[in-house]
Amino acid sequence: MLVDNFKTTNFRITNIFLFLFGLFFLTYLLNSQVLAQDQNNASSFTSRLINIEAPVNETFRFQSTLQNGSDKAQVYELKANAPQGWRVAFKVQGSRVTSIKIDPDKKESINIEINAAYGAQPSKYKIPVYATSENENLQLDLEAVVKGSYEIELTTPTGLLSGKITEGEQKKIRLEVKNKGTLALEDITLSSQTPSKWEATFSPAEIQQLEPGKTTEIIATMKVPDKTLAGDYISKFTAKNTASTSTATYRMTVKTSVLAGWVGMAVILLAIGTVVFLIRKFGRR
Repeated sequence: MLVDNFKTTNFRITNIFLFLFGLFFLTYLLNSQVLAQDQNNASSFTSRLINIEAPVNETFRFQSTLQNGSDKAQVYELKANAPQGWRVAFKVQGSRVTSIKIDPDKKESINIEINAAYGAQPSKYKIPVYATSENENLQLDLEAVVKGSYEIELTTPTGLLSGKITEGEQKKIRLEVKNKGTLALEDITLSSQTPSKWEATFSPAEIQQLEPGKTTEIIATMKVPDKTLAGDYISKFTAKNTASTSTATYRMTVKTSVLAGWVGMAVILLAIGTVVFLIRKFGRR
């Protein structure tokens, strides 16, 4: 009898223990699911790329995603803590914005465009970006790695951008292409914009590579058509590649030739003589 009571009591204790263990395990599973769901729905500010390398005169473009994981709509103010002289712009669907409203459990793509300050030295710059609402303060840490600069300059050896020419003739103009940046320039092409029927050729017409701080001389040959009226004419010379462009505006003063002047005088004298002859001839009648 005593043995039977002991077995019964032990059985009841075992069942109670199993029941409590099962209840604890079920509670743990439910809490884990709720926690996982809360984590999945948590607000976040992320970017696929957080580190971009580019020249100082190019735009650093980051594609970020802002998610509102709360149960109500929120207005997020967008700001950045950039170095002095740097510019940061936020764009949504192509338009610049400074804040954005996001509905509950929704997300929005935000393009972040960063421009370095002029003359920024090659280095890695950390730029924290913030999305702040009444209840949340989200931070996204970006890095812009400046690897140097592209800068091309087209001018003349003396800096003088004017000259004289006689109509119907051609003139050689000395130009200089300078690499004023810190990175090598490749595949530089020369082009011109001249008055109608004028011609301009370059020697050489293309520079394959120009190292930082180096200069290359270009000879531009300008040909002015016959019978061009005397006066000042503007031409534009351009040196460019995919990274940089420079344009020099050149003023050319055109003079008439001596022969053309004598021909003009002869035509005038002939016209005067004809008038005088007609007056004398018909004036006697």
